[in-house]
Amino acid sequence: MTEEKQVQADVPEAPTPTLHVASSPHVANHARSTHRMMTDVLIGLIPVMIVAVVVFRQFAIFQTLLAVTGCLLTEFVFAAARKKAFSLKDCSAVVTGVILALSLPWSTPWYVTLIAAVMAIALGKMIFGGLGQNLFNPAMVGRAFVMICFASALGASAYQDVDQKLGEGFLTRATPMTLQKQLTKGEIDASELPSMFDLFIGRCGGSMGEISALACLVGGLYLLVRRTAAWEIPAGVFAAVIAICLLMKLCGSDISVMYQLLGGALVFGAFFIATDPVSSPLTPKGRWVFGIGVGAMVMMIRLLSNYPEGVMFAVLLMNAIVPLINRATVPTPVGGVVPEKT
Repeated sequence: MTEEKQVQADVPEAPTPTLHVASSPHVANHARSTHRMMTDVLIGLIPVMIVAVVVFRQFAIFQTLLAVTGCLLTEFVFAAARKKAFSLKDCSAVVTGVILALSLPWSTPWYVTLIAAVMAIALGKMIFGGLGQNLFNPAMVGRAFVMICFASALGASAYQDVDQKLGEGFLTRATPMTLQKQLTKGEIDASELPSMFDLFIGRCGGSMGEISALACLVGGLYLLVRRTAAWEIPAGVFAAVIAICLLMKLCGSDISVMYQLLGGALVFGAFFIATDPVSSPLTPKGRWVFGIGVGAMVMMIRLLSNYPEGVMFAVLLMNAIVPLINRATVPTPVGGVVPEKT
């Protein structure tokens, strides 16, 4: 008995595992860290930002810097109030600021952009507990807040350059979706609509990040190749829009499928907003449901409401039911469902 105790005493104790308790997302593979994903998003936004700077010049740079600064300062204040470490390494606040700025008109007053940035982080992120716990896309929360509070500053006239501050004549026209709405009401002729080529390369009015479908496609494909964005979501968005347009054509409507796809913020929203990994579903089936829902809501808002564009509201509405989508699309485990004990 004494020898057994001596042997047990000689055996070294196993080291106690170190447990790190933190908020989601919990990523075991460091190659898929939050910093890596946010950096990929910023790289994917480079083509969109280049077009914005070429077209809107110093206004695009000013709006982006202001939005990013507002997001970083707001996150710093909330982190200090909660006595938590503030880190710039994950770049999540930077991504929120850039997407928010690109979703705004070039002529947005500075105080509107700053308020949108504060609300994006405060109401869209920190009030839920921080990164990984927010229910809604933070950038769209800030965008929706100022859209409701400062409707005149973000109305149709905000996208036009009547005073020729940018020196580009094509920006004196309304946005493509506004023109489409006016066309359906018989207020303008079809010849006043921008061509498909203009919509594709960015020779049209709109928010700074939505004018060039080509730039959004290049950046979006980069995210898909890097697997930073789930391909099912944009595929579902585009499939829903195409299906609804074709159905309306069968019913006798003269709606243009390509115009609905290239015009407005659909491509920008499908790749950079709807694919937010925190506020979108976790399962492949859920992502299809989410994407189809976003596309259907966009078309419903465009066609049945007074708003010419519906990406922002569509994403926020679908964000609200993401927990239900996740619950309804839980994949069946290998071997079938575990039977309940009686």
